Amino acid sequence: MTIGVWVLGDQLCLDQAALQALDPNTPVILIESLDHVRVRSYHQQKLILIWSAMRHFAAELKTQGFDLTYSECDRFEEALQTWIKAKGITELRIMQPADRPFGQLIADLTLPCKIVIVPNNQFLWTEAEFKTWTTTRKRLLMEDFYRESRKRFDLLMDENGKPVGGAWNFDKENRKPPKKNDPTFQPPAAQWFDPDEIVQTVTQKVQDLSQSGTIETYGTADSFGWAVNRSQALQVLDTFIETRLSTFGPYEDAMVTGQDTLWHSMLSPYLNLGLLSPIEVVRRVESEFKSRNDLEINSVEGFIRQVIGWREYMRGVYALTSDDETREIPYAESNWFDHQQPLPDFFWDSKKATMNCLKQCLDQTERTAYNHHIQRLMILNNFALIAGYNPQEIENWFHSVYIDAYDWVMQTNVIGMGQYADGGLLASKPYASSANYVNKMSDYCKGCQYDFKARTGKKACPFNYFYWDFLDRHRTKLTTQGRMSFILKNLDKMADGELEEIRELARSWHEG
Repeated sequence: MTIGVWVLGDQLCLDQAALQALDPNTPVILIESLDHVRVRSYHQQKLILIWSAMRHFAAELKTQGFDLTYSECDRFEEALQTWIKAKGITELRIMQPADRPFGQLIADLTLPCKIVIVPNNQFLWTEAEFKTWTTTRKRLLMEDFYRESRKRFDLLMDENGKPVGGAWNFDKENRKPPKKNDPTFQPPAAQWFDPDEIVQTVTQKVQDLSQSGTIETYGTADSFGWAVNRSQALQVLDTFIETRLSTFGPYEDAMVTGQDTLWHSMLSPYLNLGLLSPIEVVRRVESEFKSRNDLEINSVEGFIRQVIGWREYMRGVYALTSDDETREIPYAESNWFDHQQPLPDFFWDSKKATMNCLKQCLDQTERTAYNHHIQRLMILNNFALIAGYNPQEIENWFHSVYIDAYDWVMQTNVIGMGQYADGGLLASKPYASSANYVNKMSDYCKGCQYDFKARTGKKACPFNYFYWDFLDRHRTKLTTQGRMSFILKNLDKMADGELEEIRELARSWHEG
């Protein structure tokens, strides 16, 4: 029997399950497929990152002694057929893909050998473990899961089994607005890298494919500086811990013009590719917290919660919904509010955006393939939700443009958390707000042509009239969500005619 291993593009780790316990001369293949990137208009930097990281990992496997094949082709199956025949492979091992569509792609392959799917080991919780945990719960809340993870992995726990600092969650201390016009508000530079020969070659390939019309892409490659191998990813982790972690917590929700990264870690692309493991990252942060005097619990706890709480929970719910036979429609097609407005062109071209908050976030996305979590949730997702854009279209946009986006995280993050399209399975209430939040947590409203205080009139901010129109349109459904009752009562306090003007402004926006 000859075993061969197919390493997928987001499984770039020597410790990944399919490579374990194999002879170093085992045939291994990595494949760049053009058909696969034609599914949507991916950001150029996303393609450059994945293909560059794959090529670097292929070189690493070769130095480890593996019989390495790297293929550039149209379709995965044609490359696999040729490789299997050439190497005489009788068993093809693949670590279970995190994304359902890719799992289906593998299931649909017709190959002249046995296919063995090995359980994925790139997350802290297996799918089976998460599903077992849910069977013991009367409610499904991320906070409950996060606390269980803290205890399970003994993270930030004292000798008595209690949370360090006397509380599980210090999120209330991590919502400081930016210090507007304060020269001392100067986040450290992020860790970027000059493109090496591999990155330069891949960049040229992506640009040639895009310019020739072979594939459709989004954004630009000009400023690419992402880490493309494990060594560089570890440097990003070091930089975050040394220069950014101490101030990460307080301003993690802040948004500032010209400050693309603030104190954020920039680690999610590398966790999602397998270049870093979640357990090594959180153990390292915890270790620094124990040995340093300049790290506050709110920053350390806030970061660890993002990794072992939010990230693992998103993947867990994704796995849970994959075989949920009680749902009338697949989770990916959820549309609880029945929002059908098409996503406007300005999402694909920031120059067409008239609202400064949207323009700033979209311009940054085009340049870097990145926004931090509040820009994604409370600007872009929030606006799409209250304006009534189709949740599948906004999910496709998120999946296309972000450097760290994959099906397993975008389905739950956008369909569930951002759009509340699952009717409350993942989130306890819709993340909807008016321009007051945008003005409080950013400097975007300054200089905008719209008035963040106005909800009617020619200068009314669309965030305001869409917010109240959203509450009005869905009042019956939202009334069943207990946390919304108080705010819904404000609809009854509006002056005569104001609500109708709000409705008209919302209609006019969509009519263009």
